[in-house]
Amino acid sequence: MLVKCSTDSMEIENISHSVTLVPRLKYSVNLLNDAIDILDCKRGELKTVNSDLACDFDETDELQVDAVNLEYLVMFCLDTLVYVKSSMEKISNVESIPEILPSAISVIRTVSARLFDVIPTCSQKLSEISVHLGSIALDSAALTTARFDFSLSNSESSHILNEVKLMVNSKLNKQYPNLDFFKLCST
Repeated sequence: MLVKCSTDSMEIENISHSVTLVPRLKYSVNLLNDAIDILDCKRGELKTVNSDLACDFDETDELQVDAVNLEYLVMFCLDTLVYVKSSMEKISNVESIPEILPSAISVIRTVSARLFDVIPTCSQKLSEISVHLGSIALDSAALTTARFDFSLSNSESSHILNEVKLMVNSKLNKQYPNLDFFKLCST
């Protein structure tokens, strides 16, 4: 006995698109891990080089100010990407992608721009990640019929960056108790 089955072509297309999201997301996370490793290594180097500044910092010495600013920038970018990675780990299904990725993409682009002159290889990886995540976000929105609220996404991105900025200020104030990072560093 034959049973008549109809296959909705739109359903098959949605399934095939959702299957392609996972490898792209994994690839993006691997690139993000590479960028985090680069920044973590650079952060360790800068911490070692700047260790004398905890006791002997001269605010009028441009080289010392630049060294601390660079450490601040690297630490800020590193902590921001770790924050983004932890939010991306919360992606559990296709429906959660349009909720999580738009603000993460904006944050990644901001970090990439800040690293462009300082660590170009890391900036390039982050640019590539943002392109991949953008396509993933668009594909997932098409699958779930989600809509993007760019105003909300920008607000969330600003909130993330401000939160990380406060954490980095706190960490560096402990490391360099004689410095005022709100006055010294501009991010």
